[in-house]
Order: sequence, then structure tokens, then C-alpha cells
Amino acid sequence: MTARARLLAVVATALVGALGVISSTQTWLTVTLADGAEHQLPVAGAAAVPVLAPLCLAVLALGGALSIVGVVLRHVFGALTVLIAAALAIVTVPVAFTLPPSAVASTVTTATGITGADAVAELVESIAPSPWPYVTVLLSALLLVVGVFVLLTARRWRGSGRRYEAEDAASAPARPRDAVDSWDDLSRGTDPTG
Repeated sequence: MTARARLLAVVATALVGALGVISSTQTWLTVTLADGAEHQLPVAGAAAVPVLAPLCLAVLALGGALSIVGVVLRHVFGALTVLIAAALAIVTVPVAFTLPPSAVASTVTTATGITGADAVAELVESIAPSPWPYVTVLLSALLLVVGVFVLLTARRWRGSGRRYEAEDAASAPARPRDAVDSWDDLSRGTDPTG
């Protein structure tokens, strides 16, 4: 289980981040205006929740970083993942379940030129949600589970190995020295002639 814990955490975090970025580009709400013609305007996730794309991009970055960091940063990133999941839930749950006029205000203002919360609320006849707000709420719950999983299992993950560590001169294989080795010695601050 511990051998797969890192892989599971990295893949799940990256998947949630990618789906969140996709969600931010999709139509979350369709607003019908009470303007006589009953115009319908699609509202993208990024317009309904302006912090959605940046939060999901941060999740993608955390997923990539989890694959190479040490134990201390795993715990830090696990805690960040939990915080981002909570923030994502806080901003998406109201949009998904209460359909506030403020979520469509920027789109309505762009289409009509009317500004102000009260004026926009009077112009909105109805707001219909798509499945994307609910998908994003589920993604925030999954991200919370992944963050807790990272916090609970990070200490038991295998290390990233030697591929990310600098090679020690003492562990380098013995071979005849050449001019490049002398330059390397100078770069390290040692005298190759001594």
C-alpha cells in the first residue's frame, strides 16, 4: 500500500486539478433576463467563481510537486491541499445550491451594461444550473479526502531516490583525472595542483 500511496495521491490530486480547470471553462449557469425578450446568457465557471481556475491550477501544481518532495513538504502540501479543498467548497457550494444573482452579475453586466447588485438582481428572471457546479463540489470533497490521505500516509512513502540528489565527489567512480576534473575542482574552490 505504501508503495502506491504516492502514486495514488499524485494522480488523484492532478486529476482533481485538471477537472477543476476544465470545469472553470464550462457553462455553470444559464441566466434568463427579464427584459421582454427573455434573453438567455451562459455563465462559465470562471465567471461564476472567479477564483476557481487559480485554485485548480494550484492543485495541479501541488500534484506535480508531491511526486518529488520530501517528508516535511509532503505534510505541508497535504495541509495546503486540505485548505484549498475547503476554499473550493466554500466558494462553489453557494453557487451550486443557492444560485445567487452575484454569480451571474459579471456576465449580465457585460451583456447589458447594467451594474449594481440590486439592478442586476431585478433584471434576472431565473438562473438554471448545469451539472458542472455539482461536479466541482464533488471534486472539492475528493480533494479533501486526498489531502487527509497525504497527511496520514506521507511519512510511510518511499523517498524520491537519488535521482534528485547531487552526486557526491567521494561516491564518484575512480577514473583517471583530466582537465575537466581540474576545472570542476576550481569551481568547488579547491586547488587542483595541490
